[in-house]
Amino acid sequence: MRKWNKKALVGTVGLLTAGFLAACGSGNSSEEANSDTGSNSSKEVSFWFMGDGNEQVQPILDSFTEETGIKVNVQSIPWSAAHDRLLTAVASGEGPDVVQMGTTWMSEFSDAGALMDITDYINSEDELNRDNFFEGNVGTNEFDGKYYGVPWYTETRALYYRSDLLEDIGYSEAPKTWDELKDAALKLSKRGDNMYGFNVDGSDQTFGFMFARQNGSKLLDKEGNPLFNQKPFVESAEYLNSMIQNGSAPAQDLGIDISQSFGGEGIVPMFISGPWMITAINENASDIDGKWATAVLPAGPENNLSNTGGANLSVWNGTDNTKNAIELIKFMSKPENQLTFLDTSSSLPAVKSAWEDEKLQGDKIAPFGEQLESSEHMPLMPKWEEVAQKYLDYWEQITVGGADIQDTLDAFNKDAASILKK
Repeated sequence: MRKWNKKALVGTVGLLTAGFLAACGSGNSSEEANSDTGSNSSKEVSFWFMGDGNEQVQPILDSFTEETGIKVNVQSIPWSAAHDRLLTAVASGEGPDVVQMGTTWMSEFSDAGALMDITDYINSEDELNRDNFFEGNVGTNEFDGKYYGVPWYTETRALYYRSDLLEDIGYSEAPKTWDELKDAALKLSKRGDNMYGFNVDGSDQTFGFMFARQNGSKLLDKEGNPLFNQKPFVESAEYLNSMIQNGSAPAQDLGIDISQSFGGEGIVPMFISGPWMITAINENASDIDGKWATAVLPAGPENNLSNTGGANLSVWNGTDNTKNAIELIKFMSKPENQLTFLDTSSSLPAVKSAWEDEKLQGDKIAPFGEQLESSEHMPLMPKWEEVAQKYLDYWEQITVGGADIQDTLDAFNKDAASILKK
């Protein structure tokens, strides 16, 4: 078991970006968390839940208590405060028995020794078997051949499109390739002034890296050095920027909500996002009911890889209540309980067998299940989020400032290498 690197971890900056908040799931409130810590009672277990109150998870916890007799002392921590709260727990040595972890934090906190190595339980408990879960989510828990968590819920990105407007320009289904996406976006932008075809998301940290992977970029070499100024990455940036420069995509956020951008006339009739947007569209753009759909991402020259996100369940290192902690994680990993969480939070099950349920076979949600088979997590390293945030700064120099793409990515690559060596 590794020693806790408290000094290094407490010095980490707790910055949460909009892209990470989207990748980590539902519920971002300012509700203050209580102060419960780990429980050593044979009839209790403590759980830190990241979200807007306990309502989304409480039905599952109630069922767990009814079935096992073990009371769950749950504490809700808003995502906006979660990172700093975890740092405080590391510094104090006091944490819960079970903690919900955003996938992009796993490297940081496992490296510091804050999360328990549960490899033996992964290998021995049927509910925790790695084969039960999507591969992209399993990978967010594995470091140096050991496992520090279990996938709980997942998310990935898919294409949202206005089927009626695409039909008008000759597309009876969603674009299937980069060439078709670019062609459809340009044709849709010709509908009139201030009309676009596709949104190149300049606020999502993962967006550019996702397209780079579709063009064959590995992002990092085997030694962990960045490859952001190499041909596959540069070509993907040129591709995305070309849609901004020809007017197919807005150069900056238009500052309008989904009812205006996707609903109505469809100012931006194609965009890439996660499953949470299904509810947002149904609630705020009911005027286009039956006129929109989702699809797996158009394939680039190499693949149509999307990004895997979501959250994991981990055991806090140092707890003396491991038995109950593992029992709670096993219970929450059952397909029926993952489907309950889908009902309460719109978060997608990480357990593959749950996707056999009819509620996940609908035409809007099913493409996300298909896309999860071609999704991969971002590089798992403590400094990755800092690198990803820096990318957005350089990307704006290209799209808004008109900077040379190769020169800008050379500078970004140098900057990223410096960050990763810290």
